[in-house]
Amino acid sequence: MEQLFIALQLVVGLGILNVWMLRAGKVTPFRGGHAKSLREEFAAYGLPFWFMCVVGTLKVGLALALIAGIWIPRLTQPAAFGLGLLMLGAFAMHLKVRDPIKKAIPSLAVLAVCAAIVMR
Repeated sequence: MEQLFIALQLVVGLGILNVWMLRAGKVTPFRGGHAKSLREEFAAYGLPFWFMCVVGTLKVGLALALIAGIWIPRLTQPAAFGLGLLMLGAFAMHLKVRDPIKKAIPSLAVLAVCAAIVMR
């Protein structure tokens, strides 16, 4: 069972890092509205650039903490809880712009995995 939660921590942590550090400027089918980048996505939600920077810093930091939690277990629950809250916000933004549910599936999936990690 321990290996399962380590795998979940890695999947979530590396997934967040992938989105925010490697794919921030790339088109994906999950971007909100008609956005082609993270910056455009936050603009589609009516959010300013500085807010994107705050959210990005939080997500990257919490993703790193979640991965570090493999070796420093006391980091795991707070990191998963924080990421879960941010995913709840991401889902709310998809609802705000009336995106099809397909675009919100990643945020819901990460929220569910974070909830499982927190309740472990």
